[in-house]
Amino acid sequence: MFTSFSTALSALAAHSTAIDVVGNNLANLNTPGFKANVVSFYDLVTQSLGAGFGETQVGFGVARPLTIRQFSQGAIQTSSAPLDAAIQGDGFLVMRNAAGATTYGRGGNLQVNKDGVLMTATGEKVQGWVGANGVINTTGPIGDIAIPVGALRPAAPTQTISFDLNLNAAATAGPPPGAFAASIEVYDSLGISHIVSADFTKTATAGEWSYSLSIPNADVTAPVTPVTGTINFDSSGRLATPPAVGPFPVLAITGLASGAADMSINWSLYDGANPRLTQFAQTSAISAVGQDGNPAAQLIRVGLGDSGQILAQYSNGQSVAVGQLAMASVRNPESLLSVGNNSYQLSARSALPAIGLPGTGGRGTILGGAIENSTVDIAREFTNLIILQRGYQANSRVITTVDELSQETINLKR
Repeated sequence: MFTSFSTALSALAAHSTAIDVVGNNLANLNTPGFKANVVSFYDLVTQSLGAGFGETQVGFGVARPLTIRQFSQGAIQTSSAPLDAAIQGDGFLVMRNAAGATTYGRGGNLQVNKDGVLMTATGEKVQGWVGANGVINTTGPIGDIAIPVGALRPAAPTQTISFDLNLNAAATAGPPPGAFAASIEVYDSLGISHIVSADFTKTATAGEWSYSLSIPNADVTAPVTPVTGTINFDSSGRLATPPAVGPFPVLAITGLASGAADMSINWSLYDGANPRLTQFAQTSAISAVGQDGNPAAQLIRVGLGDSGQILAQYSNGQSVAVGQLAMASVRNPESLLSVGNNSYQLSARSALPAIGLPGTGGRGTILGGAIENSTVDIAREFTNLIILQRGYQANSRVITTVDELSQETINLKR
């Protein structure tokens, strides 16, 4: 009979632990990326009464319950913060805490500290790869991600220009409508803009047009000789000469009044094997222009894009990848140890993490401007709380009943 006291006491302790777990789940109902715990109960070894052949078995109660963290997918909610990150699928962000230890988390509110290092809201440094000139080498080791806060992007001089246009096949030789002009803005090594003009004139030869590429004399210390030549179209209106293998016209600009370096601008007439110029019986018109230069620009904002790329947007409208978040996959994530701040560390039972790019090797994807909500289900937790409360009350009643029986046994002596 007296074994019932310890049996009921073990049940009270187990149910108290389970209620603590429910309370922790409810406390983290709104914690981004939080994964709810569940409690698993196990009975203790039984004793055999009588001859010991197992006809009558009485247990010794319930063992200390195990808590299991369930890494199910939380709901994804969009946010207004440009550096918020949410993981859709399996995997973790890789972080490094103040002590230098590696931790793992499911994302959340990322921010930049005073040194431009990407961090979590609780101070862990997010790990990944840093880019240079828009190129990110993701084959090297991971490290802290430094954001170029306040950086000035240098000017890039124009080296190639292109015009996508149609020249009217019905035009007559000579002045308009046998002439057409287009222009494009280019940049020198100081980021100063210049206008390059392209003039087309129909010749007396069928399918032939003469062209002239020039720059205003006011932009140079001495006039630059325009680049001239002819282009020819076949009977289908397709550019025939120059051929796709070239050579193509090159406008050499020397003695810029701005003091910038001399420029050599190539005119690209083909997009791969497809001509950019056509000749059909339609009004001469330009549909697109292109050039590869840009002025100097200041960094105006940094945001996290999908696939975990950190994009820097400059005042000239360009967006450049300056970093890439790394992700880790752990074969048995339920073995991870929670160390607070919504992060985890490896335990002795954890498999070694595999680190790589999001969306590869079984790793999930990273969504920028989003947050993964907690997986706590308030209805389920309150239901569990009622069941656990009833279990605690029932085992309390066992202790009361055994105490009454013990008192009756003691009273038999009287």
